[in-house]
Amino acid sequence: MIGCSAGSATVFVFGSVIMAAAFQVGRISPGLGLVQEAFWCVPILCTTVCKVTRLSLRDTNAPDPNLAAAGSCLPGETHAIIVLTAQPSCKDEARIGQKNKITRRWARRGSRPRAPHDQRTKWAYIFGAICPAKGKGAGLIMPWCDTEAMQAHLAEISVTVDPGAHAVLMVDQAGWHLSPKLNIPHNITLLPLPPRSPELNPVENIWQYLRDNWLSNRTFKSYDDIVALCCDAWNKLIDRPWKIISIGTRDWAHQC
Repeated sequence: MIGCSAGSATVFVFGSVIMAAAFQVGRISPGLGLVQEAFWCVPILCTTVCKVTRLSLRDTNAPDPNLAAAGSCLPGETHAIIVLTAQPSCKDEARIGQKNKITRRWARRGSRPRAPHDQRTKWAYIFGAICPAKGKGAGLIMPWCDTEAMQAHLAEISVTVDPGAHAVLMVDQAGWHLSPKLNIPHNITLLPLPPRSPELNPVENIWQYLRDNWLSNRTFKSYDDIVALCCDAWNKLIDRPWKIISIGTRDWAHQC
């Protein structure tokens, strides 16, 4: 793992390999792109993680202020109940690959602009979760969608939840979202959405925003290129908290 600083995002590679291979890992800072690289050999049958998230959202070594307050009672006093603040959040996955989508683009009236369209089939998945109330998110770039990838994403979401808060995470009913093999973190509760109702998940609109602005009408040279550009797109989104709030806010999510 490459050292992290406040305001940076670290990229890892997630996958199980059956033979030794070399992976490229680097740190991404806002506006600077890939500024640090390292190479190493991955041993046989090891698992590493591809992470794209803002590590400055919470200092994992900082004490929980709620726990500190509860422990500060004088002898004989009753400890106050720690009240958890619910943070409605939502998550989903999007497949980004070489066989890319063609989206609308600006052009002179009457003209027929060209857009590249690849026929190759390499892809990666963006695991994304947003908290519209806070304007923040947590994301992973994975080569597949399964329970192991979902578990890694839940762990990443868990560390971005504010101290003393509890995330109510809205998910669709994909098999890996509700698998009994999942170990749900203590500060997350999964809220399954009704079947066949993607319009209830604001993250679907996040995918549309990413594709319209950074991921469509282009070709990807390789899998590494897909991962790098997905990292860049997600980090640009995280640098726009007002956009997350605007796209993700739903009035009904805050009504009893």
